[in-house]
Amino acid sequence: MNAGNDIAIDVKGLTKSFGGREVVHDLSMQVKRGSIYGFLGPNGSGKTTTIRILCGLLTPDSGEGTCLGYDILKDAEKIKRQVGYMTQRFSLYQDLSVRENLEFVARLYGLADARGAARDMIRRLGLSGREEQLAGELSGGWKQRLALGACTLPNPQLLLLDEPTAGVDPKARRDFWNEIHALAADGLTVLVSTHYMDEAERCHEIAYIAYGHLLAHGTVDEVIAKSALTTYTVTGELNGLAAELAGKPGIDMVAPFGTSLHVSGRDVAALEASIAPWRERSGLHWQTSHPSLEDVFIELMNRSTDNFQ
Repeated sequence: MNAGNDIAIDVKGLTKSFGGREVVHDLSMQVKRGSIYGFLGPNGSGKTTTIRILCGLLTPDSGEGTCLGYDILKDAEKIKRQVGYMTQRFSLYQDLSVRENLEFVARLYGLADARGAARDMIRRLGLSGREEQLAGELSGGWKQRLALGACTLPNPQLLLLDEPTAGVDPKARRDFWNEIHALAADGLTVLVSTHYMDEAERCHEIAYIAYGHLLAHGTVDEVIAKSALTTYTVTGELNGLAAELAGKPGIDMVAPFGTSLHVSGRDVAALEASIAPWRERSGLHWQTSHPSLEDVFIELMNRSTDNFQ
């Protein structure tokens, strides 16, 4: 299969099993070059396995496709040379300084001017003044920034981020994402798995994967629209309301959001019939609202079947 120059990843029918359990099922998708593609889904649902298959780090049991113009089955080694991979766990040397870590990585990849490459990366990521600080003494946000610098030093065409901002404060997360968007604007393609809805909304496109099955994909607006959810936001005296509504015909999701309750369903008639008795209850205010990405995420989780149980 031949992907166009504007397509970084083009795969069809990918399937992968471990120990007799299917963790990726008949997956087909395309990722545009220079885009940030987000993967959402429950823990253990196959997100990381999917990402690794897409870029040739794992061989699928069946299916075909290309990554960066290379065949994922035949050219895995060529693909790997073009990939930067940032895992959840900080994997650089804790007892080396920021500069020493970056210079080591630059030499590992055979860059002609290791010191110059490290110096430029330190400047780009705002690490100036911390060059000689030991990596192990950095805060979570600075470690994350250093790890990003290390995996982008060799100028990869594809960047894999596996829940990269877990345990990082909101400002560091925002700074990180600003840098990711700057890299994508320069042509880098980014695959990222995340549980944060605000991060998913920063992606150009997203895919929802549950236990190996691709359930939804597209832009955030497209995924929300395709969910066909009708959502009500309920405020007021909510004590016990969630338990009363849960499981009623047409009600696919009941979830608290701060001082309000979101009640959603895909069958509008059944939803309206089920909530009718509570619409007249004093002390409750019902208002139609646009479903959020989190509403869609929760609803998809509720109807996903865990194939490991």
